[in-house]
Amino acid sequence: MNWKEVTALAGNGNLPPERRVEKTKQEWRAQLSEEQYRVTREHGTERPWTGEYCEAHEAGLYACVCCGTELFDSRQKFESGTGWPSFTVPVQANAIKYISDDSFGMRRVEVQCNVCDAHLGHVFPDGPAPTGLRYCINSASLQLKS
Repeated sequence: MNWKEVTALAGNGNLPPERRVEKTKQEWRAQLSEEQYRVTREHGTERPWTGEYCEAHEAGLYACVCCGTELFDSRQKFESGTGWPSFTVPVQANAIKYISDDSFGMRRVEVQCNVCDAHLGHVFPDGPAPTGLRYCINSASLQLKS
């Protein structure tokens, strides 16, 4: 995955997910904490340096807090200095959905769980090699599976 592929997916449609999980607002509210719901279902952003996984270094897979889909491998996590957990690549190309985001006067690419549409964060073209990508992800949208 590289920036050209990310922007193509954001503009032209995403890869199909392996499965879909859909729930009502009430079902999501019953399952998630208030902060998890605000971030994942209402496209919120946690304050920098406050997330549970911001400085975590445990080995494992980071999964969607909503549906359990594995999204990122801890071996692809790096210290970006931004205040949010950052990764270079998802575990599978179809795990992430890419959406053009022109909110707040900026041009960005939002990333969502491709299985349940949970808001995860954004991806930027300023990450380390080999992908050059920085997936900047809210801790509240993740659960670490050891």
